[in-house]
Amino acid sequence: MFATIFKKTAIAAALLLAAGAALAENIKIGSVLSVSGPAAFLGDPELKTLQMYVEKINAEGGVLGRKLELLHYDDGSDAAKANGFTKRLIESDKVDVLIGGTTTGATMAMAPLVDKAGLPFISLAGAVVIIDPVKKWVFKTPHTDRMAAEKVFEDMKKRGISKVGLLSETSGFGASGRKEAQHVAAKYGINLVADETYGPKDTDVTAQLTRIKGVAGVQAVFVFGLGQGPAVVTKNYGQLGMTALPMYQSHGVASDEYIKLSGKAAEGVRLPTPALLIGQMLAAGDAQKAIVTGYDKAYKERFKADPSTFGGYALDALNLTVDAIKRAGGTDKEKVRSALEQTKGFVGTTGVFNMSPADHMGLDLSAFRMVEVKNADWQLQK
Repeated sequence: MFATIFKKTAIAAALLLAAGAALAENIKIGSVLSVSGPAAFLGDPELKTLQMYVEKINAEGGVLGRKLELLHYDDGSDAAKANGFTKRLIESDKVDVLIGGTTTGATMAMAPLVDKAGLPFISLAGAVVIIDPVKKWVFKTPHTDRMAAEKVFEDMKKRGISKVGLLSETSGFGASGRKEAQHVAAKYGINLVADETYGPKDTDVTAQLTRIKGVAGVQAVFVFGLGQGPAVVTKNYGQLGMTALPMYQSHGVASDEYIKLSGKAAEGVRLPTPALLIGQMLAAGDAQKAIVTGYDKAYKERFKADPSTFGGYALDALNLTVDAIKRAGGTDKEKVRSALEQTKGFVGTTGVFNMSPADHMGLDLSAFRMVEVKNADWQLQK
């Protein structure tokens, strides 16, 4: 009898210990980022941001009494590697949530794997194809390329510009941006009188710019790309003496690094950007001011460098993940996915997120601010 009681007590104790251990298990956040390669200036601040804020959250007690554990891989700006690392995170590391896909190409290589595995995934890339059409398990924090084109064309319309030369990168982001710019141009009365492309590793695009310059009546140049390519375009634009022709860029260059790489030729360039780039210029009552200035201060203190909007995308993804896990009451993947989909009024560095089953990004054009490069710095445009 005593043996039976002892056995039952031991089993009960073991079950309690197992339950306690399960509750105490780390919440595993997987991440695949382009920390090296052509897109490194995007992926590097993303990784640093995730690492810094995971440490901060853990120091403050974690999430639901559990520590966050960040497992990350560098895809070297190679979509094929992103696919392989995603498979490893799912099958070997058994992560609870995935954040990453610095580029559109990497994201689209990762998406089929997370869909098959039923894993919540928040992308840090820009193309609209990531969330349109809606994919059950895929979300994103950056504004879409379609939104960027609309914000730029909206500004051009205000300035009386209607004839535009489009110059886009052949990468996933640039190619998607080109398609979306073509799709929405007519809506704003914009006529794309030139359509040129360049490769992400091209070191000279003077031929393409010269052709745009030679088109009769062209009033502005709109460049769609990310990484170092747009800076090469801007330098060539300056070398060709085209500065009298307004240049617009997409949010793919919303980083101080773009100004540094482009030099004086960047003066006067306009682009749409998240609030982070001009946080100190925001009105005191702006809903985003506290989070963007707080992130700016924390990043500078930790890394002795200016943060970028790309790091902001990562911070938003992490905060959205934490918020969803709290509302889900744990890491059940379907519950977390559902909580993400029901996100409302969530203030991030990128904008105020209002997601739904039909919208896995949750931002509108008000989340973009138009800026212009003035005296090697950003100036907010009204």
